[in-house]
Amino acid sequence: MAARISLFRRLVNFLFLTALLLVVAGSALLWYFGAWNIAFPSTRHDSRAPWVPAEMQSPAVLIFSKTNNYRHVEAIDAGRRALTQIGQGQGWGTFATDNGAIFNERDLQRFDSVVFLNANGDMLSPAQERAFQDWLTTGGGWVGIHAAGDYSHTDWPWYQQNLIGTKFMASTFGPQRQRATIVMASPDHPVVQRLPNVWAVIEEWYSWEESPRSKGFNILAVVDEESYLPKFKIPGYEKDLHMDDHPVVWTNCVGAGRTLYSALGHSAATFDRPEYRILLEDAIRWTMGVDEDGC
Repeated sequence: MAARISLFRRLVNFLFLTALLLVVAGSALLWYFGAWNIAFPSTRHDSRAPWVPAEMQSPAVLIFSKTNNYRHVEAIDAGRRALTQIGQGQGWGTFATDNGAIFNERDLQRFDSVVFLNANGDMLSPAQERAFQDWLTTGGGWVGIHAAGDYSHTDWPWYQQNLIGTKFMASTFGPQRQRATIVMASPDHPVVQRLPNVWAVIEEWYSWEESPRSKGFNILAVVDEESYLPKFKIPGYEKDLHMDDHPVVWTNCVGAGRTLYSALGHSAATFDRPEYRILLEDAIRWTMGVDEDGC
């Protein structure tokens, strides 16, 4: 009897340790792949602003990539490199941070354009949101990349209404990344006039409930839905993601500020594409107000 009890205890201990290891390993994988905050979304807001170099070239670009939801780890790293290289090539100052406390009146005045590089989730406190809104509407510029337009921004209605203009529906899955064709919708706009009228890229493709065109946003590029499979598909569930009018790059003017959103940027490789580098460079230049056309 004693031997049976001992064997049972060893079995229970083994199962407990196995379960514990699986939990630890699963948590580590969630963290490594940037998915931890999907399971456990954060609402932490930074309170101490980062140090910004006193000497910074002008005009200057703030590259912001805080993620209180899913973190596109590789794409953020690739995007930072690309944007820094673009800035160096143009003689712009650049500063990259995940610290939301930089959104204050004093620090924002040092920048001409802010890039939300896959920034998502409940990123900013109410005071930080107001500081950004005031800065933008009085002449600032904003470029949003990929996850800056996903489902995780609904707690900031002003952002959703003025910078995105529509509600996220879903992204392609099964397969997730697909090659698709992008077509210029406003080829004479300064942001896209250096791009070919038609080009293709492998990406995760977002769909929205409706095109922001209906809200007065200016659509610069659309994706050809015939060139890929617009579906979210997992075992036992399938959702059609067709939009017909399916934008991927659009602009809006908010007060005296200029904004541009690009749905591209899930894949790190996208930031190495010459077409996307041109798009980002000209988007930042336009939001800075260098080009007269637009608003």
